[in-house]
Amino acid sequence: MYGLVNKAIQDMICKYHGEDTWETIKEKAELEDIDFFIGMDAYSDDITYRLVAAACEVLGMEADEILKAFGEYWVTYTAEEGYGELLDSAGNSLGKFMENLDNLHARVGLSFSELRPPSFDCEHTTENSMELHYQSTRQGLAPMVIGLLHGLGKRFHTKVDITQTSFREQGADHDIFSIEYEDSQDHDQ
Repeated sequence: MYGLVNKAIQDMICKYHGEDTWETIKEKAELEDIDFFIGMDAYSDDITYRLVAAACEVLGMEADEILKAFGEYWVTYTAEEGYGELLDSAGNSLGKFMENLDNLHARVGLSFSELRPPSFDCEHTTENSMELHYQSTRQGLAPMVIGLLHGLGKRFHTKVDITQTSFREQGADHDIFSIEYEDSQDHDQ
């Protein structure tokens, strides 16, 4: 994963739990030799997984909880780190944004040459619901998708209710989420 992901984890931990907690997590993850992460540099996925595992241990939280919190945090973090216009270009509502997420990742891939993004396929089931098919080469990140959807709900002032209906970790070939959403403001202007 790119350093931007690890920087966001660091930022979230420091913001909500303090610098000392971050240093403890880094030590538990055996990453104390890394002073900082470079956003545009590719790092081994193992580093990110080790940070999450160490955060679970230090914070006394389950990985699912941390990944959900991180997914939600990621939406705000990337907008503040200079990717706001790029996010804006992907759509002005949850439904439109999700339809364009693979295109957004393709555009990001122009800057991040080693990017291995997940794939999101949206199937609108009604005007205010969709089925989201999530496929990734990485294991165990479905909870992060739930957090991302909640973060996008906040971004678009949209109430979201998410139910995972298919689980890759239980043998399905990919994860599927049923999403019901309700815009609190009109975005079709």
